[in-house]
Amino acid sequence: MIKVYTEKILGQQWLDRYRGTLPIFSCVLGFTETGLIPGISAAGATPEARKSTAIADAEYLLHGFRPQPENPLPALVAGASPVLISRAVVQELQIPVYLFNAGLPYVPATLGAIDLGGTPAQCVSSGMALPLEIVQRLFNQGYHWGEKLADSDSYLILSECVVGGTTTALAVLTGLGIDAIGKVNSSHPTCNHQQKWQVVQTGLRKSGLISPNIIPDKINSPDFDYLSCDPFTLVAAVGDPMQIVVAGMTLGASQHCGVLLAGGTQMLAVYALARSIAQTQNIPWQPQQVVVGTTRWVAEDATGDTVGLAEAIGNVPLLATQLSFAESRYPQLRAYEQGFVKEGVGAGGCAIAAHLYAGWDQERMLGSIEAGLGG
Repeated sequence: MIKVYTEKILGQQWLDRYRGTLPIFSCVLGFTETGLIPGISAAGATPEARKSTAIADAEYLLHGFRPQPENPLPALVAGASPVLISRAVVQELQIPVYLFNAGLPYVPATLGAIDLGGTPAQCVSSGMALPLEIVQRLFNQGYHWGEKLADSDSYLILSECVVGGTTTALAVLTGLGIDAIGKVNSSHPTCNHQQKWQVVQTGLRKSGLISPNIIPDKINSPDFDYLSCDPFTLVAAVGDPMQIVVAGMTLGASQHCGVLLAGGTQMLAVYALARSIAQTQNIPWQPQQVVVGTTRWVAEDATGDTVGLAEAIGNVPLLATQLSFAESRYPQLRAYEQGFVKEGVGAGGCAIAAHLYAGWDQERMLGSIEAGLGG
């Protein structure tokens, strides 16, 4: 039920080390105005709905189905929120859950998220996503909480919910000098690479971090001279608040325990960001403690190149649950097999944890998830 796609020896060693171990689960919530661009994301059928996606997912993660939720899960273009997967696992296995607000438009008092003092990001295309002092504060908060949550007898699942986050991932990866164009994923069945790249290249030009003369207009241009930017300045220009928090948490926690970065290309970007910060800030980096874990819908997405992206970053073990919804009775779940949704709220990481800790197989996993839809 778990496949290792890259750095297979390191990935298998990590799995063997934490088999039978109950993890701690953390979800960092954030927002970027990039998610309001029409058509940029399918994680909410309209731009307005996408403003509350992270809050609704977080409430469902904590409380499950309620007849009259304060923030109901928004209607998606197709499919059901991946939080159904995460909720099924953390509820049945009684995994401790911590929510963090890295920068949301609003936060209900009932949510109970730990406030990290961040702000929502402006659109990537602005080239001025976040104030630099906010980026530095969020990193310090992330490092602190990574150390605080770390348990030497366990491992920490770090997840996210940021609508539009694959576009900020593309921006940060590109700024770090990694060839990510055409490789990131999307909640759409066919990834909107050209739309994402237009947003990113506009932001990189406006930021002044990379010479406008070397940023191509099209994703297939061969003449892009990749330059590596200072990671904090880069996130301030074209990133989102979740990225810098989880990078800090990764560096803080990995000094003491294993880390499962639960997500697809967004978490590959966090991995690259954490490594860059460790190098530029002279912070100890424990890569043997860190893996990226996602779903096969991401790892095998034919309209992206997750495996190629992991290889471009280098030395990152990429794992994925082999969970399938092909035989589900619910069309909302079968939509995953058509390429919708794919991942989010640590769904792939939670499924990996259920396989590792409790030995859940395909039938057991599907039954628990369908129960959340009333089945």
